[in-house]
Amino acid sequence: MPKYTKAELHKIIDENDIKFLRLQFTDIFGILKNITVMASKLDSVIEQGCMFDGSSIDGFARIEESDMMLLPDLDTFEIFPWSNPKGRTARFICDVYMPDGTPYEGCPRHILKRQLAKAKEMGYTMNVGPECEFFLFHKDEHNKATIETNDDGGYFDLAPLDMGGAARRDICLALEEMGYEIEASHHECAAGQHEIDFKYGDALRMADDVMTFKIVVKRIAQDHHRHATFMPKPIFGVAGSGMHINMSLCSETGNAFCDKSDELGLSKEAYGFMAGILKHARGLSLLTNPTINSYKRLVPGFEAPCYIAWSAKNRSPLIRVPFARGAATRVEMRNPDPTANPYFAFAGALAAGLEGIREGITPPPPVNENIYTLSEAEKKKHMIRRVPQNMFDAINDFKEDPLMREVLGDSTYEKYLKGKKHEWADYSTCVHEWERQHYLTKY
Repeated sequence: MPKYTKAELHKIIDENDIKFLRLQFTDIFGILKNITVMASKLDSVIEQGCMFDGSSIDGFARIEESDMMLLPDLDTFEIFPWSNPKGRTARFICDVYMPDGTPYEGCPRHILKRQLAKAKEMGYTMNVGPECEFFLFHKDEHNKATIETNDDGGYFDLAPLDMGGAARRDICLALEEMGYEIEASHHECAAGQHEIDFKYGDALRMADDVMTFKIVVKRIAQDHHRHATFMPKPIFGVAGSGMHINMSLCSETGNAFCDKSDELGLSKEAYGFMAGILKHARGLSLLTNPTINSYKRLVPGFEAPCYIAWSAKNRSPLIRVPFARGAATRVEMRNPDPTANPYFAFAGALAAGLEGIREGITPPPPVNENIYTLSEAEKKKHMIRRVPQNMFDAINDFKEDPLMREVLGDSTYEKYLKGKKHEWADYSTCVHEWERQHYLTKY
């Protein structure tokens, strides 16, 4: 049943003095966009949508086909908890449509919905529990972001080492006001690094929640004169920020990944799902790790997975099976980072996992040793491959994996690939400070 009716929304808007409605949507590169309308336009937006120029959005339409329409998902209505004396603001997350009312094939929500529909045809629904990490940095006297923090905390530390506790508390409170069920928050490994975990849910809602989470974190950080960043590796020599994705499939009988008769408590669906992700892991990397900086996190020594393997015991492989079983049985994909478009990352992982189930693929044996300490010969024996080491490799793996085109659709695939090629070319020709430090006076 829908969460809200139009009449209920009118009542909430009147009772809470809401004057503005933000119509939010995500472009193909995972950047949140929005159009703000007056709350008095609610009926018009629900019934007729809101037209916008798609040619101005990265990866959307060409200028000769620029007209597009936003239609709000009424169940995503939330009031922003920060107050404004001139009237409060609420938001809807929207789907993108063409003017004739057909879904726009490049809308990230539609792309995820297509994969969820395929899962439904197979008798499954998908639950996701993302774990988003981020850094809090100081701002300078011009209100610009720095990479400085007076926080000397480490994993699970508390004040006075953890100087971000107050900001983390206010972020959690704001998220709870917006309907999140917060499970835990804590200081992460690096100075200034934090994690807030919220309860798992269906994949589409969780993708929406990841996008909302980012803006809430950034907004509350501003109140504490901090800059919040989800950049995977802002500082050399410390742990980077990941977005581990916990996934499970449910069928009519419950958690489809659970089988008490198996030695590890895993079903054939769980093994097939893992095998599919392992098979497509390199091709998926451009969706799960989409930036130049993403690959500077995926290096040995910082708990980020560099190797394509799985285990129920250690955290060095790409896939970990957490200890919990029964209804909580799940697999954790550890390489994604929070720059990923969550709609694409979830859709790609689901498509790979479903293929593994359909084709009855089995994964190689688990690798329970610390992969970082294995020799090259031992890695070869265990059939362990490396994840792409840079975006150039990831682009090539993406092009060589036909499943990625199937997930995104031809048009979005080409636009996404073109954008990433341009990003790599721009980076490759840029002269970096490291080069000046090492070569300017040496040669």
